[in-house]
Amino acid sequence: MTHIAVLPGDGIGPEVAAQAIRVLDALGIDHSEHAFGGNAILAQGTPLPDETLVVCQASDGVLLAAVGLPELEGKPIRPEQGLLGLRKALGVYANLRPAQAEGIDMLIVRELVGGLYFGAKGTREDGTWFDTCEYTRPEVERIAVRGFELARERGGKLTSVDKVNVMHTSRLWRDVVTEMGAERYPDVPLAHALVDSFAMTIVQAPETIDVVLTENTFGDILSDVAAAVTGGLGLAASASLGDEGPGIFEPVHGSAPQIAGQGIANPAAMLRSTAMLLAHSLGRPGDAEALDAAVTSALAESPTPDLGGTATTADFGDAVLRVLDRSPSL
Repeated sequence: MTHIAVLPGDGIGPEVAAQAIRVLDALGIDHSEHAFGGNAILAQGTPLPDETLVVCQASDGVLLAAVGLPELEGKPIRPEQGLLGLRKALGVYANLRPAQAEGIDMLIVRELVGGLYFGAKGTREDGTWFDTCEYTRPEVERIAVRGFELARERGGKLTSVDKVNVMHTSRLWRDVVTEMGAERYPDVPLAHALVDSFAMTIVQAPETIDVVLTENTFGDILSDVAAAVTGGLGLAASASLGDEGPGIFEPVHGSAPQIAGQGIANPAAMLRSTAMLLAHSLGRPGDAEALDAAVTSALAESPTPDLGGTATTADFGDAVLRVLDRSPSL
């Protein structure tokens, strides 16, 4: 039986996760909820309890709402450590971040388990603090395959983003991507761009961008810029995938503790992440399209306060379910 592990997390996480659970129930998808993030630290002393990890590894997909609590800022154990640990344990190295608006349809493919975030870091006796950026050829090759394959599926072009004029790892990145384009994907148009100038392109001409391939830190930053250009982080979804095993599907927004418990959080990004789960992990593209369409409809008919409306989180979920009920594909 298909099973989804739901990690409600912190802040508004449980509120937006509740709307995703309503969709899972409507689609007849089995699920269970598990502790993760800041609340798990407060209750169990770790952001990723063993029981949670075991269930995630045995599931068909993981829906993660949001993590982060203000009372844990600056503490030695942080909610974000659980996220990095979960990504590593599940082997999800490819992060997909779509950014869509009228006339804009870009997909950022970010390498997720290498680079600065996972390299050696520390301090030296002379007071120097350091982070190390490292990549191997196999790590670049496997994420490049994702980028090329997705560009081919979309019938579009691939832009590989690096900082080859300064960074040594970018030289490896560009060499590998160039070789793969010529040898394995000659049918996919390939361009290269420097990260700083490409950030300007996202802002000034986002309609010219199709699929973007980049490393961890650059992808983290560029995907947030793309989200801002197409409506803000509150609407942005993501999927983190490996070669096998469950993927992680999560909204890009934070836990927003300042509005937690008020029932006004916008669940659109959580629901769009659920649509990505349906498409990428459960092989239900029709349901994914229907859910995306329902979210778009709800954004127009029942906007939450962050979008200038008065709908509650539950009102938004009601609007989504009404559209889903009318969908001929369900």
